[in-house]
Amino acid sequence: MKVTESWRFGDAAPLAPDAAVDELRTRIGRGTLESWLTSSSGRLLAVVTNTRRAMVVLLDGEGDAGEHAADPGADGWSDGFVLSNGQHDEYPDEDTVPLPEAFRIVRHILAHGTPPADAPWSVDR
Repeated sequence: MKVTESWRFGDAAPLAPDAAVDELRTRIGRGTLESWLTSSSGRLLAVVTNTRRAMVVLLDGEGDAGEHAADPGADGWSDGFVLSNGQHDEYPDEDTVPLPEAFRIVRHILAHGTPPADAPWSVDR
């Protein structure tokens, strides 16, 4: 199913899924570890990374508790997730995914409106 929803970083022009993932890689490469995409329908997609793993969160809008990508059975915790306000976070590995998987999930959400069917997902609402 092709979604007519478009996605952008901040006030930038909407990006195609592959271009958005390329921009996300660029941001991470220059040390921006928290990025938000906003859809034309008001949904939000957050990616916070420590450059190895990423927390990928999809919100229906401001104030929504959302849902996030998961890695069931992953053991341990990872730190080094630096938010744009300077806060340093750590998350259970089961609530984050390896960075390449995060890129795959983001690309799929932007292209199809939903996470890939084979990507474990946790609803926080």
